[in-house]
Formats: sequence, C-alpha cells, structure tokens
Amino acid sequence: MTRYTLAAACIALALAANANASAVEEELKTLKQRIEQLEAQQTQATEQQRQVEVDNDVRKEVEVVETTQAKVNFGGAVRVNYSYEDFNDANANRGGDFDFDLFRIDVSGSYGDLIYSAQYRWFEYMNVVQHAWMGYNFDDNQQGKIGVTQVPFGLLTYASNNYFFSSNFYLGLEDDHDMGLHYTYKSDVNQFDFAFYKNDEQGGIDGYVSDRTDRYAYDVVGIRLDGEGAFDEPTEGYEAGEVNTFNLRYAHKFTFDKLALELGGSVQAGQLEITNGTDGDNIAAAVHGIVDFDRWNVKLQVTDYSYDVDGMDVDRIVVAAYHFYDSIPAQATTYIANVAYSLPVNLGPVSNLTFYNDYSLVTGKSASLEDTFMNVTGMAVSAGGLYTYFDFVVAKNQPFIGGSMVGDGDINKRFNINFGYYF
Repeated sequence: MTRYTLAAACIALALAANANASAVEEELKTLKQRIEQLEAQQTQATEQQRQVEVDNDVRKEVEVVETTQAKVNFGGAVRVNYSYEDFNDANANRGGDFDFDLFRIDVSGSYGDLIYSAQYRWFEYMNVVQHAWMGYNFDDNQQGKIGVTQVPFGLLTYASNNYFFSSNFYLGLEDDHDMGLHYTYKSDVNQFDFAFYKNDEQGGIDGYVSDRTDRYAYDVVGIRLDGEGAFDEPTEGYEAGEVNTFNLRYAHKFTFDKLALELGGSVQAGQLEITNGTDGDNIAAAVHGIVDFDRWNVKLQVTDYSYDVDGMDVDRIVVAAYHFYDSIPAQATTYIANVAYSLPVNLGPVSNLTFYNDYSLVTGKSASLEDTFMNVTGMAVSAGGLYTYFDFVVAKNQPFIGGSMVGDGDINKRFNINFGYYF
C-alpha cells in the first residue's frame, strides 16, 4: 500500500513539474515575442530619426544652394528725343528736331551676399560706361562697392525731376560716377556714406581712352588759360585729372505724422593732377533737405565748391562730357529748389503723372562771371515701361540751353520731349 502511495506521489510531482515547465515555456515565448516587438519598434524609431536627420541635412543644403545661387537681371532702355530751341535758328525754322537719344543695357545680380551692377550706353556720337561695380552686403545695413560708382554727394539719387538734371550736374556735382571704393551704412533713419575715388571713370589723366570727352558725367580734364575759348581743348601741358578724392555724406530722416523730412550734409575733397607737374586741389560742401507730404515732394540744396592750382590765379576749369569740352568757374555757390506733385491716374495705359518745377542758380562765380540759372517746368508720364518727360526750359548761361557756365549770354528757351521705353 505504501508503495502505491509513493508511486502516486511521484506521478503527481512529475505532472506538476511538467505543468510548470509548460507555463515557463509560455512565459519565455511571450517574453521573446515582446523583446522582438520592442527591437522592431527601436529599429523603426532609429530609421525615422535617421530619415529626419537626412531630411534636415537636405533642407539645409537646399537653403544654402538657394542663398548662394547666382541671380542675374537684365534690363535697358531705348530713348528718342524731340526738341524745339529758340536760340538755334536752323532748329526753329525746321519746327524742331526729332533724334535718337540712346540705347542702353543694364545688368545686375548677386551670388549670396556678393552683388554687382553695370550699365552701358550707346549714343549717336559716343559709347560710354555709366556705372560698373561689384560689392558685398556685410549685413542688412552695411554694403561695400568697388568700381565705377555714384559719388555720394548732396541729394541722392538725383537733385532734379526733369530730363536735364540741375545745373549742378554740369559742374560734376550731381549723379557723377568715378572709380574707387564706396562704403554705405543705411538704417531706417540714418545713412552714412564714405568713399575714396582714385581717379575718374576713364582712368585719370593717362587713362587708355580714345577720347576724353566721351563720358556720361562731367569731370575735370584741364586748366583753362586766359584767352582760350570756353569750348576749346585744353592747352598741351595743362591737361588735368581728378585724383585721390574723398567723399563723406550723412543724412537723417525724421517722421512727423504725414510729413517725412530728410536733412543731410556732404563734403568732398581731392587733388588735381596736371601734366606739367603743377599741383592742384578741390573742395566742395553741401547741405540738403527733402520734404515729403502726401503727394508733394520738395528738394532743397546749397553747395559751395572751389578749385585751386599752385602758383596760378585760375578762374576757369576745363570739363568734358557728351563728346565736347566746356568750362566752369573755378569757384561758385549753387542753389537748388525743386517741387513736385505725383498724381496717380487711370487713363488707359497711363498710371501716373508727376508735375514739377526745378530751379537752379549758380552765383558768386570766380572772376565775377555772370550768374547761371535754369528753370524747368514739366510733367513726367508713366505708362507701363514707357516713361516720357515733357519739359519747358528757361535758362541763361546753361549748357544744352544755348550757353556755358562761363558765358555771358541771353535768356534762352527750349521745349523738349523725351520718350523712353524701359525694360
């Protein structure tokens, strides 16, 4: 009996052990499946993280490519001009002349923070570079340029609204362009410009050019001697060029409700290189103001300049542009007063009419030369890419209006229409 009881107990224990082994195996199997599931989830998470990192790397590469890819813009203009001149009998007898003015090509662009811009102009009588520079944007406020850049002096970008600029343009003190370095700091309210120009855009007195009169803006090219005509070529040995010129300009903007005001000052100082070895220098200073109120714009400027040559009592300086020589006083004071009104319209393709009156006066000239004045009353019409100036000019001793800055002529009149298509 005892033997049977012992046998039964052994059988029971074996069955219990077998049951426990099956439970353990089930638990191990479940645990193994769980581990495999976690490993799969970990692998999937790792792959997703790797994909995110790859996507971020790709996005960064795309952003770098987008910010550094080369951008090039092309543009230009074609202009024709009608003029009626009461001081030119032949022109007046024909009822005026209608001439080709210019064809120009503009190119500009960037590669990241590197920037560049150039403009070349073809006239009937000359071909010229208007500007050509490369630069770098140091940040949102600071920019540097090297090449043929606009000289930072007085009212910018122009001291005028009309086709003929102001009288300052013919003195080399408006929209002049020379070869050098130009730094600009510009914020919402302040603009500071500092520039150094080694020489004019033609390379100075010994630049490799075929004609020193073929240039867009007026520059000094000689010393005018007593007895020479206003439009004569400078006498041999007295050819001259601008060198080592420094420009400093500051402007500050004020805002008063609907009125905006800009006040600024400019200083220019440089040397003259003369072929006979004589030294010369020049200095100019200006204060300017711009007022914007609603659709009205007012520009004001006072400028004083002087040229000096060692050992000479110089009254006139030879300048050149637009394929001819001219003369200017060795010193003078100029005044500019312009007013304009911009009127948006909806007249077919015409979207805007700008009415203006620009007045210039050049007085206090060396050798008591007669004053120069120019008054331009006009209207500019915007119609898509077509921009047209209608100007009526009354002037005395003013270039392009039958006179010279060193002349003593009559009051002349010119009616002018300049049609320009800009693309």
